[in-house]
Amino acid sequence: MHDRSTPVRVDRWLWAARLVKTRPLGADAARGGRVQVNGIAVKPSKEIQAGDRVELTTGAVRRTVVVRGTAQRRGPASEAVTLYEETAESREARERLAEERRLAAPTPVSDQGGRPTKRDRRRFESTARAYRRER
Repeated sequence: MHDRSTPVRVDRWLWAARLVKTRPLGADAARGGRVQVNGIAVKPSKEIQAGDRVELTTGAVRRTVVVRGTAQRRGPASEAVTLYEETAESREARERLAEERRLAAPTPVSDQGGRPTKRDRRRFESTARAYRRER
């Protein structure tokens, strides 16, 4: 299907390996300094090949992967996972962050400010009616 050893642009590889959803997002990440190849921040046009170490930061998650192959086109997810190998430290940090997020207490929407829910409005109206009756 494709030669897995030819150099390919980093933005295209990130998209083909399914580490970013779209190729423009991969290019933006590289332009924004969130992509490093072998410890050096790169531009989207930087070509990578098998054996390179790529670090990608998306939000609070930092992934470090070793390139195992390249692809010019985006294929199925089962094929995309064969293009890289995530380092053990990166995997542990990502799982730890996911566990922390899962265990964090969810905050109710009404406490965050913003628009009240229907339940909040009903509670407010019933309290207002009770207050008016007392007067």
